[in-house]
Amino acid sequence: MSVTFEAAATAVRDALSDAGQGLVEREAMVELIALSAVAGEHLLVIGPPGTAKSEAVRRTARALGGSYFEYLLGRFTEPSELFGPVDLRKLREGLVETETSGMLPEADVAFLDEVFLGSTAILNTLLGLLNERTFRRGHTRMRCPLRVCVGAANALPEDESLAAFADRFLARIFVEPVPDPRLEDLLAGGASLWGEGTGRRASLAALDVLAQAAREADLAPVRPHLAHALRSLRAAGLSLSDRRAVKVQRLVAAAAVLAGRSVPSTADLWPLVYAVPTKEGQALARDVLRDLLAATENPALSAAALEASAGPWARAQRIAQAGQVLLAERPEEAEAFSAWRLKLEGVAREMDASFAPEFLPEDLKALRAGLTEALALAAPVPLEARQAGLS
Repeated sequence: MSVTFEAAATAVRDALSDAGQGLVEREAMVELIALSAVAGEHLLVIGPPGTAKSEAVRRTARALGGSYFEYLLGRFTEPSELFGPVDLRKLREGLVETETSGMLPEADVAFLDEVFLGSTAILNTLLGLLNERTFRRGHTRMRCPLRVCVGAANALPEDESLAAFADRFLARIFVEPVPDPRLEDLLAGGASLWGEGTGRRASLAALDVLAQAAREADLAPVRPHLAHALRSLRAAGLSLSDRRAVKVQRLVAAAAVLAGRSVPSTADLWPLVYAVPTKEGQALARDVLRDLLAATENPALSAAALEASAGPWARAQRIAQAGQVLLAERPEEAEAFSAWRLKLEGVAREMDASFAPEFLPEDLKALRAGLTEALALAAPVPLEARQAGLS
């Protein structure tokens, strides 16, 4: 039984919603994996160790269906660890063929941690696999079913020789540790991930229906707006390569179909921000394209769309809300007061880390004053001490 476009969009949207449960501050990453899979492109995740990168990929891969391959690369990783060992039976016949069963060439979704640590032999083979979905090694030639490869690293490579390989990852997201105000959410969400995932799942059939719809999407109406956005970025000193400029259309089309639209519009231009290669460049792109991105709307990829279009402004709203709730909850018990002050300090630290003083939004300026006043308060006198003073 064939899957309709509407049913496919609903299935993937529901699966992503469940996959993101418990992954605090990683919802956008989950959505970008699906966006890249529909677009037929790859995602690079940059962030420090221990920030749930691998867990987010595993849960998304399980939600999308298909076979999954994961590996942590190192300086001494052998090609056979990723692509499979040489088939010894064929070798006796003089043929150098690779046994790929259960390995990367047969995966639908792949996650390569520390991807830039691979040897030249590994990276050269990966280039063909990522670009053309073709695995070539010795006498082995095979088409690969790979929908998306997620590469992860602690930082972007500084070695120019890795630039060509890194450019194969069209979409990029930069992640940070969960901020102090959301530590309770992190602990609760992390505990909820201990069990085996039982959320709703889509299927490769649904994914393929959306991918086909994205390939057939009519981009003509939105192309002038995309060209204008690219010119604006160039004028600001952000120049995307011709290859990235052309390929970003795939992300725009994928965003539209995941939102249930067969014809992309200006509401679907937000993936352009994720195609900008650096963290600083993405921040500048949000500012330069602020007016154009105001039309952003995507119920299926709401976290990724909001982060792309609003970025610091969305973060400011969240910080302001967290701070205002805390200020309204000042405890009267001395034991709880110390914990309350630590939470206030956490909000203040996140505010300072996110915004320079001269660029602090107005609502955060008011919050900063409230935090300063609250942190200057003395701790309440314990009830026992008050009672002793009255006796």
